[in-house]
Amino acid sequence: MSNNRVKVQQRIGFLVIFMLAGIVIIILRYGWLQLVQGSELAERMRRQVGQDYQVQSPRGAILDRNGRELAISTMTKSLYVDPYNVKYPEQLAQELAPLIRKDEEEILEDINIGGGFVWIKRRLDQSEYEAVRALIREKGYEECLGFRDEAKRYYPNDVLAANIIGFVGTEDRGLDGIENALDKYIKGEVTETYMYTDMRERPILDSIFERHGYQGDRCKTIQLTIDSAIQFIVEQELDRAMAENDPIGVTCIAMNPKTGEILAMASRPSYNPNRFWDYTPNDWKNRAVSFIYEPGSTFKTITAGAALQEGIVSPNQIFVDPGYVMVSGMRIQNWNGASFGTVTFADVVKQSLNTGFAMVGLQLGAEKLVRYARLFGFGEQTGIELPGEEIGILYTPDEMVDSDIATMAIGQSIAVTPLQLITAMSAVANNGILLKPHIVKMIKNANGSTFSETHVEEVRKTIDAATDKTLVGLLEQVVASGGGKKASVRGYRVAGKTGTAQKINEYGTGYSEGKYIASFCGFGPVENPKIALLVIIDEPAGNFYGGQIAAPVAGRIFSQVFRYMRIEPSDSPEEEEELSEDVGEGDAAVMLSLPKQIPQEIEDIPEPEEIYNDEPEFGDADDKVIVPDFYRKSIREAARLANNVGLILETTGSGFALEQNIDAGVSVKRGTVIKIKFSP
Repeated sequence: MSNNRVKVQQRIGFLVIFMLAGIVIIILRYGWLQLVQGSELAERMRRQVGQDYQVQSPRGAILDRNGRELAISTMTKSLYVDPYNVKYPEQLAQELAPLIRKDEEEILEDINIGGGFVWIKRRLDQSEYEAVRALIREKGYEECLGFRDEAKRYYPNDVLAANIIGFVGTEDRGLDGIENALDKYIKGEVTETYMYTDMRERPILDSIFERHGYQGDRCKTIQLTIDSAIQFIVEQELDRAMAENDPIGVTCIAMNPKTGEILAMASRPSYNPNRFWDYTPNDWKNRAVSFIYEPGSTFKTITAGAALQEGIVSPNQIFVDPGYVMVSGMRIQNWNGASFGTVTFADVVKQSLNTGFAMVGLQLGAEKLVRYARLFGFGEQTGIELPGEEIGILYTPDEMVDSDIATMAIGQSIAVTPLQLITAMSAVANNGILLKPHIVKMIKNANGSTFSETHVEEVRKTIDAATDKTLVGLLEQVVASGGGKKASVRGYRVAGKTGTAQKINEYGTGYSEGKYIASFCGFGPVENPKIALLVIIDEPAGNFYGGQIAAPVAGRIFSQVFRYMRIEPSDSPEEEEELSEDVGEGDAAVMLSLPKQIPQEIEDIPEPEEIYNDEPEFGDADDKVIVPDFYRKSIREAARLANNVGLILETTGSGFALEQNIDAGVSVKRGTVIKIKFSP
């Protein structure tokens, strides 16, 4: 009995020792697997049951001031290939090419790059994605073909506001416009995530929902000050101006002069940002901020404001216009070279007389003229939230001679951007207060909260409010009965100034023969300005006067915008008030004196350069001219001939003149419309 007990105890002891040994072995093995091989085994498990993915959040939207979408992003599939696992490259390329609309040779080149990852086509259309996915399942291409999620930028309005918005290239990078300027705010985020997948790398369990709805923290929404409705009105009228005048380009800016907000900004030529690669860099260019030009008579607004502020002139001051003045060997004359006789300064502004403004500029002097130009914002960037803004060109006062002063006073020999000019005109509409222009209204975070908001930003005071009121009255007369009357809108009071500037030679010095920039810059309604407007037509064919071709465009835009904004018509004006104080005793029939060093005669002056008044006033019924012979002349040559004698040209067709409604040699009133038919 005792022997049996001993044997049992021995067996139990052996079993305990064996179990203890097993436990020790298990512990040691567990420790080995966890501490020594743990990281390697965990990584092997991750590769077997799941995969690392890059997840991209969509790029932030761009909206207009009313929340209408101008640019949005959608998530799309991009196709890649693993060249290492491609068994039959030619067969794969042949089957894939028609599905993604790509050449077989291009696909083979991608495969031949080698490695484990090469893009085949990024941002597939939905139909392309479905077709390729079906091919992968049918042919078993799971090992060598795959998809990645990427954001695709879409512009639902195509061309509308394209030059403002810009476009996006590869890697979700903004390349122009707002897309470029605010890229750091609206660019989507790319983050790494892990998903459990099946043997075909399809997400399983709850991992498919793990990143659903992820918007990222950086992809903010940009709300612009642009109003899509006003933008559409502007672009529609620019398209019409392109068709009617055949220029190389047109530009328009609409601004709220009380806030500095840009309501519309458009250029032609333009492009469709959904297919920006089909256009040239010249089409991408935003001419409103990246184009400098001589403003011509629109700049006379600044000269007039400076002269009124300095007390050099008053609206009723009398000038005796000699028809031309000689300044440092340069002949500055009115559009017809003739004298307009005894006129007031109000007439000088209304009829845009170069002689009067040259005299006023010389009285102001270089220092004051340049100082006021800078006060109104010329010669510096406005700081708007757009890329590529030019500074313009202004004189340094110490380097100016009298001819520089005279030409600057009439808007030549300087260069400005359209944005600078409309900003300056908005200051006139805003009681002389210059505001910083803005095109971004607000930036919102991904969760809808406000990140930043733009407020009215006052830059400086340009002229006194009383002076500004007088200047506005002069500009209103320009539209009511002067060179800008085609910008008028029945029932509303509009103020503004036209301009027709000869273009400088692109290569070399002097001016280009027959090349002009026609423009109109103004605002309305005068009693409470809601919109300031600038229209520029670059190198129009045929008629090139700002008052004849740019002012009508502005008038049509004003009319539509007033209705859209529900602006009530202006009250019927009572008996016209005096623009300024009564004429003093010393004002009667006097001519503003010129500095003695300016030659008064043309003798002994070798071939002086001539600068013509750019806005003819066709009001003298007794002024007769002889109709030229336009036969076989080009449109530009005919326009030059008509301009020289003071006739208005109305053209049909293109090519060379074949018929004119009034025979050559007939005496007609200055300002008569001559209709000419052109044919190739």
